[in-house]
Amino acid sequence: MLEVSGLAAVRGERLLFSGLRFSVSPGDLLQVVGRNGSGKTTLLRILARLVRPESGDIRWRGAAIDELGDPYFADLLYLGHAPAIKDELTAEENLRYATAIAGTPAAASTVRAALAEAGLAGRETLPGRALSQGQRRRVALARLALGGRALWVLDEPLAALDSESADRLRGWLGTHLDAGGCAVVATHAPLAGHGLPLARVRTLELGLGR
Repeated sequence: MLEVSGLAAVRGERLLFSGLRFSVSPGDLLQVVGRNGSGKTTLLRILARLVRPESGDIRWRGAAIDELGDPYFADLLYLGHAPAIKDELTAEENLRYATAIAGTPAAASTVRAALAEAGLAGRETLPGRALSQGQRRRVALARLALGGRALWVLDEPLAALDSESADRLRGWLGTHLDAGGCAVVATHAPLAGHGLPLARVRTLELGLGR
């Protein structure tokens, strides 16, 4: 589904990586690891078309993502490192806003069900400013419970999560892969665990030899 070849990225005057090549097929999860500054976030932002690479080719379902445009974004769910939760909006309003700007507005009942699945039942009407860091992260990750996207690109999704929430995320990932989806996930913490067997996880390490 996703094929990357000859990918290079530069930050300032520093080469982060070059000649990067990998593929992610249906049912695959690619775990991107590496020290701070190795280019993990940059790689994910390139895949989300938020940053342009220095060179290289990225194809989705056989077509270059630059040429695909909206059909690519319709298959993509990108969650950055920051939860991007607005303090003045409630948990429910934040999730409804996120789905709306992504072009897939969800009904209030569907949003509340996703928040409940994320362990936030009873907190739907709390403003973002009243939520802990872990709760804010769970509001953002509740988008995964809504499904509907074939490619998940996630930057440090385990950050600020307790063990129960981390296992819930692994379960969502496992279900997504079982349904034929694929994922690219940057992480410092091991992803394999409850609901996500080690056999489902491949690893790409950036910064080797630097």
